[in-house]
Amino acid sequence: MKKYFNLFDLNQKVDYKNEVLSGLTVAIALVPEAIAFALLAGLSPLTGLYAAFTIGLITSIFGGRPGMISGATGAVAVVFIGMIIELKSKVDVTGDQIAQYIFATVVLAGIIQMLIGFLRLGKFIRLVPHSVMYGFVNGLAIVIFMSQLNYFKSRGASGELEWMTGTPLLIMLGLVLLTMVIIWGLPKITKIIPSSLAAILVIAFITIGFGLDVSTVKDTLDGGSIEGGFPPFNVPQIPFTWDTLLIILPYAVIMAGVGLIESLLTLNLIDEITQTRGRTNKECIAQGAANTVTGFFSGMGGCAMIGQSLINISSGARARLSGIVAAIALLLFIMFGSGLVEQLPMAALTGLMIMVSIGTFEWASLRTFNKMPKIDIFVMLVVMFVTVYFHNLALAVLVGVIISSLTFAWENATRIRARKKIDENGVKYYEIYGPLFFGSVSIFNEKFDIANDPEEVVIDFSESRVVDMSGIEALNKLTELYQKAGKKVHLKHLSQDCRKLLKNADKIIDVNVLEDPTYKVMADELAN
Repeated sequence: MKKYFNLFDLNQKVDYKNEVLSGLTVAIALVPEAIAFALLAGLSPLTGLYAAFTIGLITSIFGGRPGMISGATGAVAVVFIGMIIELKSKVDVTGDQIAQYIFATVVLAGIIQMLIGFLRLGKFIRLVPHSVMYGFVNGLAIVIFMSQLNYFKSRGASGELEWMTGTPLLIMLGLVLLTMVIIWGLPKITKIIPSSLAAILVIAFITIGFGLDVSTVKDTLDGGSIEGGFPPFNVPQIPFTWDTLLIILPYAVIMAGVGLIESLLTLNLIDEITQTRGRTNKECIAQGAANTVTGFFSGMGGCAMIGQSLINISSGARARLSGIVAAIALLLFIMFGSGLVEQLPMAALTGLMIMVSIGTFEWASLRTFNKMPKIDIFVMLVVMFVTVYFHNLALAVLVGVIISSLTFAWENATRIRARKKIDENGVKYYEIYGPLFFGSVSIFNEKFDIANDPEEVVIDFSESRVVDMSGIEALNKLTELYQKAGKKVHLKHLSQDCRKLLKNADKIIDVNVLEDPTYKVMADELAN
């Protein structure tokens, strides 16, 4: 258990000033998003802020990626929209009761995530192709940018949101552009203070000093407030029945999957930026523990937040301390500083998030368009479209992986080859090249001339591998056909895992494996 729960990476150098200031910047940036996602799920603003605190603190201490920020997210909030609709159609519930069902779902999702981590399934995120990563990151950058456009709207006389015009629009544009210039230019002058934090403070001083009539964090609360106490402990008040489990389990599974996909993709992205390597299974366990705890402390659940993680990393943070500072600072805002935080201008936060979207976009993917295989370009564009249009990151990644997998299977299915020769004893050899699996079985069967082959045949797999049960079944049918023709067939040079697969399938296949006593696979040599 020690390898999962070491508190700090003691061999890591920590720039305490950068970590603390980066954490404060992230805490400020967390407030409007946590509130927005809670409102999106039909919950009170404090449920989003409580989730940002508990999840951020636990994952920062125990997670597998120092510097990554977690909290309440839109991907998780969207899951609850469907759940609320189902609850209202099946159960007579009030708003407070709906929140209790959501808390229970968060706890169950957390348990599922921990099981995935303990079963060491997090490593499969490494199988996501680079083209899918490009599409995911670029689509997310576009989503982040488009979400900021709402802050260029204000409520008109009818109460509906309308695009700003005239002086309000010019002021908003000016403040946003000034924020972006500070974030871009300050690091070229000094790195004493993170440019993001400096930009927020400068814009706040300008708006307050000149008395500018601009939108603030308080305006996003719909008349509510972020003022509160420590997250209250709460055992979800729901009927503990089989019917209840059937309602919340599907959404818990979806939330667990969505949360881990977004978290592990964010981990991969931070790995690339920092040229270090996080630990996926450890992150799965930390995310699960965080969601389980937050479900008992009135939080809406969440996962890694790519925007805030990039703010943290771009501000110079690399250790766990920044995430811990961000979580504690957020709690202090809730308990003691809500009045000040609510007065922060949204123009500063909007400019900050636009710079995050610009930094998130993989501009290199555009420069390599002519060099990338066409299928990779297609996959990247599809993932981008699904991310932007459906705002569903898990679905986008799943679609991209499926397309990439099918393409890979098709390409490998057409690569199987057979070189044929007959030795001085009249034994015919088939030297197989390429993997034998469900996609290549048909082409594999076409390589053999059973009727005209000699009495003894050797099928050499030194350059091939039997991958799945379809390959086993193909060998089974092939040997049966040779036996019916009164001919003997041998399988040669099967790797150890292929032999194991054959032995495990001895009830459905009877083959004569011709051993080569001098043959060793490279993996065996390296293992010694």
